[in-house]
Amino acid sequence: MLIRNLADAQHQPVTASGAEKCRMAVMVGKDDGAPNFAVREIVVDPSGVTPRHSHDYEHEVVVLDGAGTFFFDGEERALKPGDVVYVPAGHEHQFRAAAQSPLRFLCVTPTSSNCGEAIPGT
Repeated sequence: MLIRNLADAQHQPVTASGAEKCRMAVMVGKDDGAPNFAVREIVVDPSGVTPRHSHDYEHEVVVLDGAGTFFFDGEERALKPGDVVYVPAGHEHQFRAAAQSPLRFLCVTPTSSNCGEAIPGT
């Protein structure tokens, strides 16, 4: 069993190409013995973006705070706290924070992906 609080998260900068003003913390992952899923907190600082990318696994996102947009297959949609996003495998996507506030969300991905290593799994 593991209990970890978001307030104690140790965020690391996302260094993947295309990421700007973006950081993440692995809340639960392989290193914690989780065999199937990882949960990460992503913070995109004002006017920042996650890399625009696609991958061969689905993931789910829960927006906690802030405002921004979600780019998916050529279209952008507004995001606000409480929004839940399902991102199917194989679709290009990107998260962008609004200019006035950070966008903070949880992202759930398979532990078999490399999402914690190269991209923020978004």
